[in-house]
Amino acid sequence: MRCPFCNHHNARVVDSRSSKDGDAIRRRRECLKCGRRYTTYERIEEVQQMVIKKDGRRETFDRWKLKSGILKSVEKRPVSLEQVDAMIDEAERELFNSTEHEITTVAVGQAIMKKLKQLDPVAYVRFASVYREFKDVNEFMSELKIMLS
Repeated sequence: MRCPFCNHHNARVVDSRSSKDGDAIRRRRECLKCGRRYTTYERIEEVQQMVIKKDGRRETFDRWKLKSGILKSVEKRPVSLEQVDAMIDEAERELFNSTEHEITTVAVGQAIMKKLKQLDPVAYVRFASVYREFKDVNEFMSELKIMLS
């Protein structure tokens, strides 16, 4: 930390506490060269996770948008909201666990389909039919044949 008065690099922390609203840490510091005191604040920097769409556009990752798509696929199936939330949590950890802050919709869709396949095969086929944009019954049937074999 650089002293704002003399630009010296070394300072000691005199006092440390949470800010009033709790979203930062307030630190009183004393410069080891000039002896003057100053206050610094530390905040967590949240980096927005970005999704690269099929057409190349980028938008922020929207958990609710993903959840609503999954909820449509599990409608009238024996899948609880807790299971859906746990599945999304796990997929988010896997997808955004690295230092990458951008992920393709293809990777998101594949991660969700992999988890849905284990959770409920009918929900998987429903989700896959929308995600993969099946054009006709033949594409649908070929996906079912893959699942059955």
